[in-house]
Amino acid sequence: MAELIPFAACILIAFGIGSNDTSNSLGICIGAGIIKFKKAVLLFGFFVLIGILLQGQKVMKTVGKDLVEANPSMLGISLSISALFIIVSNWKKLPISTHQVIIGGLTGSGVASGIDVNVVSLLKIVFSWIISPLTAFFFAFIIYQTMEKTLSRLSLFNIERILRALLLISGILIAYNTGANELATVLGPVIYSGMISKMPSFFLGAFFVFLGAILLSSRVIETVGKGITGLDPYSGFAAQLGAGSCVLLFTFLGMPISTTYCIIGGISGVGMVKGMKTVRIDLIKKMALNWVLAPSIAFLSCFILIRLLRYWV
Repeated sequence: MAELIPFAACILIAFGIGSNDTSNSLGICIGAGIIKFKKAVLLFGFFVLIGILLQGQKVMKTVGKDLVEANPSMLGISLSISALFIIVSNWKKLPISTHQVIIGGLTGSGVASGIDVNVVSLLKIVFSWIISPLTAFFFAFIIYQTMEKTLSRLSLFNIERILRALLLISGILIAYNTGANELATVLGPVIYSGMISKMPSFFLGAFFVFLGAILLSSRVIETVGKGITGLDPYSGFAAQLGAGSCVLLFTFLGMPISTTYCIIGGISGVGMVKGMKTVRIDLIKKMALNWVLAPSIAFLSCFILIRLLRYWV
């Protein structure tokens, strides 16, 4: 019976990914009026499945095997607390990193249970968290400036047609990365603990990501697509391609990084080119605070809960 708890938690987290990360993939397209919400969700769900099938292996290994050797009871607590944090944050319309919450929870549970945590792997992951939004920021900054020197010479009609197509392509890239990186982070621990085989978990996880996208993603899309800085297809493409390229790079390295914070870094990079007055610094600060608090609270919550359970038992 206890082994069902990690499965239920994974389902909730996959649902949370769908409700949160559709905004990362196609929130800009929706905010810029390029694609309708329902079509965006269908595209997102399909390419999430493609991503986990084709390229989820390295990130799953990093989280499920290299970081800590998890057992079912430990996974039940850490994944349940992670799921709670993710769902609450999404309901509050504040983007949160699924990776950070899960890694924080797994690490806290491992330390409290006396299981060896691979400090080198943990430091690599944390370092990736720090530099990935900055990488996305500079990618988007450079892409936007390059576009101003090239595409801006075309007629306005041609620019808009080209960018609408490219923006959808960059959104699809992020949807692919969501499966290859984000969903892989969720499934890695349960797969490497031997609780479920890969193929059933891939399809089940992708289905609940899709379900979360349909039911709740519109709330976070409002924040990411329109809340940080004003976006049009021109600036939206630069932000999205910068973020998508960054996540793909780290996925090849097997590092579980946040698509959420990369897209925010990309949007901020575009805003920097357009002028600091166009960027809502107050929202960036709130998200930065959440970046620190989310893994810390997940770590402490899992650590304290497992210590209390071990004491009572």
